[in-house]
Amino acid sequence: MTENTRQSGLSDAPHSPGPGSALRDQLQLFGQFVGSWDLDWSGTDGSGRATRMQGELHVGWVLGGRAVQDVWIVPGRGRPGEGVPPLAFHGSTIRFYDAAIGVWRSTWIEPVNGRVRRFIGRPVDDGILLESNEDEPRLRWRFVDITLNSFRWTAERSDDRGRTWHFEEAMKATRR
Repeated sequence: MTENTRQSGLSDAPHSPGPGSALRDQLQLFGQFVGSWDLDWSGTDGSGRATRMQGELHVGWVLGGRAVQDVWIVPGRGRPGEGVPPLAFHGSTIRFYDAAIGVWRSTWIEPVNGRVRRFIGRPVDDGILLESNEDEPRLRWRFVDITLNSFRWTAERSDDRGRTWHFEEAMKATRR
């Protein structure tokens, strides 16, 4: 192997140049987000006061093009409050299409606040719905108003096993 063809190990191993399986059409549900995005986050702070922060999102193909990984950072790198819980987050999701059951499996890992959640995702209307019903509170995340260069992401939670839902946070994403 020549120096030019040698892989550098872990930093290159997960990454792929594009979708790499027979499921290309299904993979585009999340593959459409591949790239870098600026985020305008809105939610509430610990006292219930409305808060806004700027962040970043990076999405790419991984695992032989069979999955999509994203990294969400709010506030963005170098901004005040970066990495300071409970409002800040710096996490990653791995998502893959499970052809056996016809849905996306998605796992969110976020060490700043010590969170790991599994979701099932599917297209709904003109967007994407992700649901996490294994643990309490139940979570519902949505990608809506999707265009080539923007989308909105919203989060809701239910503390009563899905009978009622409450807004938690939203992000407006704009492609860089």
